[in-house]
Amino acid sequence: MSPSTRKVLGALVAVSLLAAGCGRLASRDVPAVSPADVALEVYTSEDGLADARETAAGGAGGAASGVGGAGTGGATGTATSGASGVDGATGPGNAKFVGNIDTSRSIRSDFATYWNQFTPENAGKWGSVQRQEQSAFNWASLDAMYQYCNEHNIVFKQHNFVWGSQQPSWTNSLDTSTGPAAVQNWMNSFCQRYPTVQLIDVVNEPPPHTTPAYADAIGGGTNTTWDWIVNAFRWARQACPNAILILNDYSNAEDSNTAQHNIDIVNAIKAAGAPIDAVGCQLHDAMITDSITLKTNIDMIAKGTGLPVYITEYDIDTADDAEQERVMRDEFTMFWTNDNIKGVTLWGYIVGHTWRANTGLVQDDGTMRPAMTWLMNYLGR
Repeated sequence: MSPSTRKVLGALVAVSLLAAGCGRLASRDVPAVSPADVALEVYTSEDGLADARETAAGGAGGAASGVGGAGTGGATGTATSGASGVDGATGPGNAKFVGNIDTSRSIRSDFATYWNQFTPENAGKWGSVQRQEQSAFNWASLDAMYQYCNEHNIVFKQHNFVWGSQQPSWTNSLDTSTGPAAVQNWMNSFCQRYPTVQLIDVVNEPPPHTTPAYADAIGGGTNTTWDWIVNAFRWARQACPNAILILNDYSNAEDSNTAQHNIDIVNAIKAAGAPIDAVGCQLHDAMITDSITLKTNIDMIAKGTGLPVYITEYDIDTADDAEQERVMRDEFTMFWTNDNIKGVTLWGYIVGHTWRANTGLVQDDGTMRPAMTWLMNYLGR
């Protein structure tokens, strides 16, 4: 969405939370923060806004049959490992998947009925895992999610490693002597614990959208050589050598200028030796963009970078059932038949538990909206 739209939505949610006296931003895996922290985090992007919505709902996923929390603990050790691949595939990228995210920080017991890929909405962000200090990790939510995916043969995608929002506050003071070690420790700790992770949003929403406070500490070159992005991809490859590494952004499928900007960044970092494997398109504004425009820009990115594309955060924001179904039919058919697109992740599916009020597809009791009925029939699920 446009920066102005994000700004307004973020401000409205922040105000409503503060008015309600809600001084915490997360659920069981994130320590309490001040109202000021809430206002700052929800102001930046849809992911921060989602976190605020979850808090405002009081962890409304209680009606869901969630997966219990595994232990927390430090950087060493691994969570339960398991099978990889989708629909009989032996590795990532061998079959096109259709996935989704957690519901208020839990995976519902019906998740595997609908989806064969999973992305943590907020639990995988650095600010959730290592919020207070470098020596303290909180893996509880991610452990449970990773275990569920391995038990159900669901592709696990990490969202995300480096971003300009929802980062630990202590990263603001990183410098060139401490920054590289801190970022590498975060990546290495994650990959040691979750060795079968198959896809990773290494850098999320690059400039001009967001810039991490520690960009200069890990290489600089923010708007020129993009050395900090190059380093992030190099370190991610070292930490998780078998994962597909993605640059994820918004508006790049909706707007040709943003698409070209992504192409320029990708080609610059590839020339510098960054091991990037794919580009992610969020598509939160797909409701107001026709499928022809989306296809044109997606194909432009694929051709301009020589890389595949993943639809990483797709939703259709309308209370009109017929219109939501129409958009789903039109756009998803294009996603599924476009060889440049290797997977689609929807951003929430339970009505009343999504970051935008009208993007839900299934009621708490399992009743599907028409768009979901069409999608499951189309996929044969």
